[in-house]
Amino acid sequence: MSSTAAMAHQKQGLAAIFQNSYLLGVALFASLGGLLFGYDQGVVSGVLTMESFGAKFPKVYADTGFKGWFVSTILITAWFGSLLNGPIADRLGRKFNMMLAVVIFVTGSAIQAGAVNLVMLFLGRAIAGVAIGMLTMVVPLYISEVSLPDIRGGLVVLQQLSITIGILTSFWIDYGTHYIGGVRCAPDIPYTGAGDTFDPYNDVGPNGCSGQSDASWRTPLALQILPALILGIGMIFYPDSPRWLLSQERDEDATKVLSKLRRCPIDSPSIVAEVLDIKAAIMLENAYIRDHYAGLSGLRLQVAQYMSLFTNKSRFRRLTIGCCIMFFQQFMGCNAMIYYAPTMFASLGLNGNTTSLLATGVYGIVNCLSTVPAVIFIDRLGRRPLLMFGAAGTCISLVIVGAIIGSYGASLPDHKVAGWVGIAFIYIYDINFSYSFAPIGWVLPSEIFTIAIRSKAISITTSTTWMCNFIIGLVTPDMLAKLTWGTYIFFAAFCLLAFGFTYFFVPETRGKSLEDMDLVFGDTAAHEEKTRIAQIEAQLRGVRVDGTDAEKEAGTYDHAEV
Repeated sequence: MSSTAAMAHQKQGLAAIFQNSYLLGVALFASLGGLLFGYDQGVVSGVLTMESFGAKFPKVYADTGFKGWFVSTILITAWFGSLLNGPIADRLGRKFNMMLAVVIFVTGSAIQAGAVNLVMLFLGRAIAGVAIGMLTMVVPLYISEVSLPDIRGGLVVLQQLSITIGILTSFWIDYGTHYIGGVRCAPDIPYTGAGDTFDPYNDVGPNGCSGQSDASWRTPLALQILPALILGIGMIFYPDSPRWLLSQERDEDATKVLSKLRRCPIDSPSIVAEVLDIKAAIMLENAYIRDHYAGLSGLRLQVAQYMSLFTNKSRFRRLTIGCCIMFFQQFMGCNAMIYYAPTMFASLGLNGNTTSLLATGVYGIVNCLSTVPAVIFIDRLGRRPLLMFGAAGTCISLVIVGAIIGSYGASLPDHKVAGWVGIAFIYIYDINFSYSFAPIGWVLPSEIFTIAIRSKAISITTSTTWMCNFIIGLVTPDMLAKLTWGTYIFFAAFCLLAFGFTYFFVPETRGKSLEDMDLVFGDTAAHEEKTRIAQIEAQLRGVRVDGTDAEKEAGTYDHAEV
């Protein structure tokens, strides 16, 4: 075993992640896809408060129904994009799949930024949503497939960290650009002049103020094109997933990629071992296809593999866990906070657009910093402890916020201490969510499925989060208006359910290779068959595999020439 690989197994957390700078670079660069999602997700809340945007699109600005659809259009098309992307990722490969998504995203973003009517605005968001759905499905898949077992969780969490950086960046860009064009004026300022209504672009109100420029909302929507182009162009120079290459029978290319990713010679024992393990998993899946889908090909085979996720007991259990984790990720209320944070802070007594945007920006900072512990501890403590602690913390925080709003009601702005306590517990909620369900919601589905159905299964789990995200984005404005404090109790109930689900149903996957997930889910027959296939393959290649099962799982077994 190489010294680099051995050191990776001896260290955990940040030490192991930084041990292989090239692998870290690959994961960081791919996680730009998450930044695009986070930026677009966060930019909406600020744009919706801008008067120049309201003057251009008054229905979206003033009508809660239109506001909900504006937020949710990108979510429903992201659901479609993620669901569609499983076969695309298998057909094109993970690398070219990301590049295709970038082209679609740039097109949608350009239409949004240049929108002159509602049709263009909604069309641009719909197109960008398809790309975001594709990226959020393929990026965790790609990072998971290039990673080492001992640092896989931390590397996949980089996607969530990138999402939070995107959200944070968008909040502060919104805050800066809402001043473009002069002193802010509301579009409904009383006005008597040549026109029937006040035009915040060209007219001067009775108090002598001037309105925002279109650039105040077009600029933040256009800026997301830049990181997209960096991702699309940069991926040209990065490798595809070695597991996908092996599934396409491109063994030589896969071995070269693994050698580069692991910083080991191409003929080193550790590279040979990893190739054999992956090939054994692929051969077992091919045998499953021959036994169950003889004579099927093309679209019929794709459909049959999707159906196996529901008919095969082991696969269905994994799909259920993946989908439920994604469901709770949304119904714990995270994106309600992000999309409508200014509205929520206003209900807690923060007055004025500037104050609200500032509070939202601080929320973004907390959101970003609180993801870092997941990078450090997910491969040390495991997935389950972080999920359970996070669920408990979010539940308690939301109950307290709901109780404060329920107790004081409309008089809350007059009770500053209570308002600030409520704001503090929204931040505490964010901290607990950001190290638990936010990142691990992407990690678990990316690692629990076998290679033949991994992309298809992840397309379903990712589409689950987008459909739930869509529902939350659509109904939250009306919930805040009608249920007020009950909205927080509603989300707190799902936090409590998430705790119970994790405790009873979610297994620990820390330190296991993707090929060893059968053992995690109790499918020992499949694991033993893969081991047998790996030994046969080793004999055919002229190498000998030694070591106990424990040593193999730890990556410390040796390969010697026969």
